[in-house]
Amino acid sequence: MFKNHPKGLLAASLANMGERFGFYTMMAILSLFLMTKFGLNETNAGIIYSVFYASIYLLALVGGLIADKTRNYKGIILLGLLLMTLGYVIISIPTATPVPSDKFGILLALSCFGLLIIAFGNGMFKGNLQALVGQMYDNPQYSKMRDSGFQLFYMFINVGAIFAPFLAVGVRNWWVEKNGYLYNADLPTLAHQYLGSTITSEGTARLQSLASEAGFAGTDLATFSSGYLNVFTTGFHYAFAVAIVAMLVSLVIYLFNKNRFPDPANKQIDSANAAVEEMDIKEVKQRLYALFAVFAVVIFFWFSFHQNGLTLTYFAKDYTDLSQIKLNLGFVTLQGAEIFQSINPFFVVFLTPIIVGFFGWLRAKGKEPSTPRKIAIGMGIAALAYVVMAIGSVGLPLKSEVDAMGGLADSARVTPWLLIGTYFILTVAELFISPLGISFVSKVAPPKLQGIMQGAWLGATAIGNSLLFIGAIFYANISMTATWLVFVSACVISMFTMLGMLKWLERIAK
Repeated sequence: MFKNHPKGLLAASLANMGERFGFYTMMAILSLFLMTKFGLNETNAGIIYSVFYASIYLLALVGGLIADKTRNYKGIILLGLLLMTLGYVIISIPTATPVPSDKFGILLALSCFGLLIIAFGNGMFKGNLQALVGQMYDNPQYSKMRDSGFQLFYMFINVGAIFAPFLAVGVRNWWVEKNGYLYNADLPTLAHQYLGSTITSEGTARLQSLASEAGFAGTDLATFSSGYLNVFTTGFHYAFAVAIVAMLVSLVIYLFNKNRFPDPANKQIDSANAAVEEMDIKEVKQRLYALFAVFAVVIFFWFSFHQNGLTLTYFAKDYTDLSQIKLNLGFVTLQGAEIFQSINPFFVVFLTPIIVGFFGWLRAKGKEPSTPRKIAIGMGIAALAYVVMAIGSVGLPLKSEVDAMGGLADSARVTPWLLIGTYFILTVAELFISPLGISFVSKVAPPKLQGIMQGAWLGATAIGNSLLFIGAIFYANISMTATWLVFVSACVISMFTMLGMLKWLERIAK
């Protein structure tokens, strides 16, 4: 698989895989953790989720600037790994749940501070490691393999992400079961409604029924609600601790191979004079215009794609029959809405060799599409994924109606195959856009601005992520079908805009 690629690609991919394992362990449960821990509704949890997700990518621009100024790329990457580890330590410490009213602000602030540390560390790490990988392909011997190299790099990111949601759910459910309860997706919301006196009579009846099914033999629903929430969120905290272990593995891999990696700082030193002679200011401007045009377009894609941890996870919890994906391992039962977040990385790993091989076959025939064309095609594929969701959601009740009922019976929920099929299509779109977008940036960015431009690519992702909460607002207030059609529109607009700029972008890329 790594034949004809630089030797450092595998080590960089493994280091990134460990970091991503920790990251996706956290992201699989983050939005539901915020709702369970603090009793937040979908919109408020979505705002925090969006700000955090945006900060991760926005701070990558800061990380790129720091690395470009200091020219200490490898040191900045190491600092990022250490900061992320610290952030995971902060959010993994169990605290009282239900959160006492007099401590609500400080505990929420502590969680957000931990997330900020993780975001800042990620900003130091992510873009600069990509710049390091990009330098490997500046060697003419490997330049033709740049796109496939970044696709392989991207695939390894997702190897760890396949198992992360399962481990997060396994740790959470293990703790729930260890304390004499069983997992149920509806119980945390019902418990908060009961304790907050916002529950309907229908919801109270359902809470009593589900509490009995979960292992509660008493009649005091307040005692059950408090106990269940405390156990449930403590399990979440322990799941966050898994990310610490993953970060330490990534740190060891990186330190062991650090001196073997190329250094983008050397590229800047070696190419500074050549860049002045070979690339005039007009060409530099044209390259930057092209890059920022692509950045602007992909904002809409990321706004749609990164709903996987927000509205698509909400949909899995509220509208999907989770009883069909229940796996009893004896010591723990794997069941939960979060498991669906392993589907996307699984398909990334499964489909990457196929798509790389397909593009290789087209390349051999001289028919491989340009990178900008691939990105445009990917946006059209993403639109198709949400068309599937829109059709599959026809006839479902509004979220407010579901809340009033205390949750849907399994017979009224949709098959898990709806989300599985959607994630399959979204993954194909992702493989046409994300790794190839990174490749496009490394190819087009002026030599002195590699770190900044990789950071700017992630900055565009940040803007898209900052809009994620809009999806949560639609989810809570309009029909499910109408919600998914919003994302269809965003992806279609992106596709046609990209196609309109295609000839210009292809000329710049050459």
